[in-house]
Amino acid sequence: MVRLRKLALCAPLLVALALVGCASDGGGIQSQKLNGVKSRGKLLCGVDGKLPGFSFVSPDGSYSGLDVDVCRAVAAATLGDPSKVEFRDLNSSERFAALASGEIDLLSRNTTYTLSRDASGGNGLSFAPTVFYDGQGVMAPKAAGINSLKDLAGKPICVESGTTTELNLADRMREIKATYTPLKFQTGDQTYAAYLQGRCVAVTSDRSQLAAKRTSFPDPAGHVLLPEVLSKEPLTPVTVNADPGWADAVRWTIYGLMQAEELGITQANIDAKVAEAKANPNQADLRRFLGVEGDFGKQLGLPADFVVQAVKAVGNYGELFERNVGQGSKLKLERGLNRQWSDGGLIYSPPFR
Repeated sequence: MVRLRKLALCAPLLVALALVGCASDGGGIQSQKLNGVKSRGKLLCGVDGKLPGFSFVSPDGSYSGLDVDVCRAVAAATLGDPSKVEFRDLNSSERFAALASGEIDLLSRNTTYTLSRDASGGNGLSFAPTVFYDGQGVMAPKAAGINSLKDLAGKPICVESGTTTELNLADRMREIKATYTPLKFQTGDQTYAAYLQGRCVAVTSDRSQLAAKRTSFPDPAGHVLLPEVLSKEPLTPVTVNADPGWADAVRWTIYGLMQAEELGITQANIDAKVAEAKANPNQADLRRFLGVEGDFGKQLGLPADFVVQAVKAVGNYGELFERNVGQGSKLKLERGLNRQWSDGGLIYSPPFR
């Protein structure tokens, strides 16, 4: 009886170990998903594909944007090659089903981190570090003379269904006791097309998305963002929560990009920093961070130099931001909350210890 009880108690542990994977490389735990990515030799990454600055497909078929660079950083960390990514364009209604079914390994698509999406009783997702702190906004034609949410009372507003923006808009309009007509659409293309056709007097989404979409309008200067910020929108890459090993690999790759910026490590000086770490055995923290010593990579099922590979591929977090959505881009967004914590922002990596 005692033996049977012990077996019963061990059974859940055995199942959990089977799901996560087997020990390898002297004890590093690898997940089924991570093993699958390595065996396939390619990362399947879900993106928007139509959002300048975050994920956008050029006429030649090439992808660019902050979300795209996150995918490439993960491919570099896991496979040693940022080009080993297959991008899948997904709309807001398709994205979570694609992740749950295994059609994609990673969702890097302007997705807001919320309780219901994270909870096991909700979507059951696992969120990586937030890569863009945003807030919901509203855009209207400058000629319409709309200056605040109250000016939208009794008017139609375009919104994409299946997003946090739909509920946020309803909540904010309820707070100011303003009735309105929500015109709901399944995709972003349909939403913005309806707005440009004049079917609604305003459109709502994340402020970064509104700014990005405005760059593709025939007359970008003819559209303004209202001053109100309707919500908190931490935009975050996502994996399934059934595979914590894979979630950890993605999480710490992104933290590596953030920590690299804090340490002044860039795409241009990464090789010099590695040489410096190798030459000076007293720089223990730098040596561990760059994989010169220690077993951080093994603990994640990744190569020892996984951070080096990610930074070589796309640069540090600050470089990703400036190149894609910051002052070096067409969007020219201020870093704001997306500054390093030491500069008054929210970008903060836990210690690599």
